[in-house]
Amino acid sequence: MRALVTRLRPDKRREKVLVSDWPAPEGPTGNQVKSRTIYSGITNGTEHNDLVGGNYAHPDDALPAGWGYQHVGRVIETGPDVAELAVGDLLYINADHKEYVVAREDGLLIKLPEDVDPRQAALFGMSSVAMRSCRHADLRMGERVLVVGQGFIGQMAAQIANVIGARVAVCEIDPRRLEMARRIGAAEDVFDVAGEGWEKQIVDGAFDAVIDAAGVEGMEDRLIHALRSRGRLLLIAGRFHVNYTFNLGQAHEITIRQNTGYDRDDLANLCRLIRRGMVDIAPLLQDVVPVTEARRVYDTLRDAPHELSGTVFIWE
Repeated sequence: MRALVTRLRPDKRREKVLVSDWPAPEGPTGNQVKSRTIYSGITNGTEHNDLVGGNYAHPDDALPAGWGYQHVGRVIETGPDVAELAVGDLLYINADHKEYVVAREDGLLIKLPEDVDPRQAALFGMSSVAMRSCRHADLRMGERVLVVGQGFIGQMAAQIANVIGARVAVCEIDPRRLEMARRIGAAEDVFDVAGEGWEKQIVDGAFDAVIDAAGVEGMEDRLIHALRSRGRLLLIAGRFHVNYTFNLGQAHEITIRQNTGYDRDDLANLCRLIRRGMVDIAPLLQDVVPVTEARRVYDTLRDAPHELSGTVFIWE
């Protein structure tokens, strides 16, 4: 079976490549369904983390290994206890980049309506992380929220926060991402924080909530300074440690939260908003390429991650 796996090169650097001899999944049994992959989407943060040996990467002795969580496939077989899905259904499934996937019917998946572009659905995982982030930050109508970082998840979080009714500001150092945020138009304020931009533009005590989608270590005190008293700080980007001045957080009575990912409810709400045209993945869908080009794409993700946004592999 074909699959995308991370492995060590002779020079001990990591690469992610397409292999043809990965073990095929067993089943389906019980309430499981088996799907054949049509599209899969790169999970930029998670897969970059794995490629550079980050805080939640596979250890070297566990490689080669697959990883990812954005899979769109068509059901080709069902277990005897499946009640709601059928052969031919198109699904988004939280699963690795593999040619075939077996998953429980009640697992982390959603049946895709016919009016949802399956290429965009291949990015439902990162989009649902953004959904989870906005819900977990407990955003409310009229509150000011700062989304730090305008990669894919940050861009989607800005859109979803805007739909919720928050007054959205975003900040980033990459000019292309800043321009994309302006074109999408979900944010009332777009701040270029390169150089001394943060000090000049991010006012202390200006925000009810901060969603950190950048994960820059050493920024924690700055994020807290940006919050009003009793504000909420949501950390979703990978880092080894969270270090902040305790008295600063105590003085502000800050609530610090972290995400665990997303659930079926996040998927359902994301799908609903997309179908109603209230959020849009299309501007962030940068590349749709054959899976045979994976090595080139993953080399870019490892070495120059800012060059990628939404990347989807074609398997058929």
